[in-house]
Amino acid sequence: MRGRNIVTGLPEEILVSDEDIRRALEKSVKLIVAEVKTAVEETPPELLADIMASGIYLVGGGSLLKGLNTLIQKETKIPTKIIEDPMTAMVRGAGLVLENLDQLEEVLVETEELEPPK
Repeated sequence: MRGRNIVTGLPEEILVSDEDIRRALEKSVKLIVAEVKTAVEETPPELLADIMASGIYLVGGGSLLKGLNTLIQKETKIPTKIIEDPMTAMVRGAGLVLENLDQLEEVLVETEELEPPK
């Protein structure tokens, strides 16, 4: 890994093992799994039956963390899969919603306007 040494300010290269990366991500991965479990626990039974039948689908860059789907499946006892092209799934889904606003009007949630971040 290349970067700038924060003490000297000079460029530096160090070796980082996969174990170092795993250790660095461990707390975040545990939080993700805990939040998925909480979401499953809070899901109404009629929806949970559908989720258990079709599974949990992971999207986004985080879904590409090696073994995350297996860990979530183990912890929730629900089949967990990574969708095809997870990196663009959210954008493609938002695009579909925008293209079909009239048909989706009944299921969209109305929110108050928020100020853009500064």
